[in-house]
Amino acid sequence: MARLYVLLFVVQIVLAVCALISCLSAEEGDIKALPRIAWVLIILFFPLLGSLAWFAAGRERTVGGPAGATPKGRILPARERPRPVAPDDDPEFLRSLSERSRREDQELFRRWEEDLRRREGEMRRRDGEPPREEEDRPEGSTPGT
Repeated sequence: MARLYVLLFVVQIVLAVCALISCLSAEEGDIKALPRIAWVLIILFFPLLGSLAWFAAGRERTVGGPAGATPKGRILPARERPRPVAPDDDPEFLRSLSERSRREDQELFRRWEEDLRRREGEMRRRDGEPPREEEDRPEGSTPGT
């Protein structure tokens, strides 16, 4: 008999913890009947009944539906849909990463080319060869300017 009481106590605690997590993580619009703080206090002071009441009457029931659907099943237009939560789900973020990476690669490549031209010019001067015209010109300028 004592084991049954311990088991029921553990079930009651687990149910109360699940109800608290559900209550605290629910969106403000999904909470029915009472404010969130009232539901939290009810769950804390009356764990079994408060938890059951929360799951029965305190929250909107969400049924799985298509992406962008509201709990009532109405599909929202794209501009009203919530933004993706994770960065890797956001196409704009991924596009900005790709663009930034491409720009950084171009800048690195440009610096490598400049460094290579500078080193080649130094080697030619050291060996006594006349430097080539395109090595000493600033990038983008034309000969004779």
